[in-house]
Amino acid sequence: MALNLLKLCVGCDSVEDLEEWIAFRLDERRRAGEPAEHWHTTRMVPTRGAEVTDGGSLYWVIKGSVQCRQLITEIRPFTDDEGIGRCRLMLGLEVVRTDWQPRRAFQGWRYLKPSDAPADIGKSKAGLVEMPPKLKRELADLGLL
Repeated sequence: MALNLLKLCVGCDSVEDLEEWIAFRLDERRRAGEPAEHWHTTRMVPTRGAEVTDGGSLYWVIKGSVQCRQLITEIRPFTDDEGIGRCRLMLGLEVVRTDWQPRRAFQGWRYLKPSDAPADIGKSKAGLVEMPPKLKRELADLGLL
């Protein structure tokens, strides 16, 4: 059974911000002649990596709520220029919107069991995807999302 990770998406105010940032970084890599890969670098290597890469996703907490996820395709440990061990969580390029799920701030990442993960937004809730971010935030603050 796949295991997910939960992480704060620092610097993004919306899923659209995250998608724009990913597109920008991919464009930079393409122009530099590098593979069009997307990853998130973190200090700690998941000890349950086999479970995470067996269909798990990185669920992003944006402005206090889980709002989307990306498939984790691989975990690549490495040592940076200062000799500190880190890892790259290699991510799928598709950002899948999820039901909003409130989360308090935390440092690093957390494991997230599939039973605790928010559901993907399906076609029945397609209107939520098109809703302006400010309106979604206001509805979430009122506990309606």
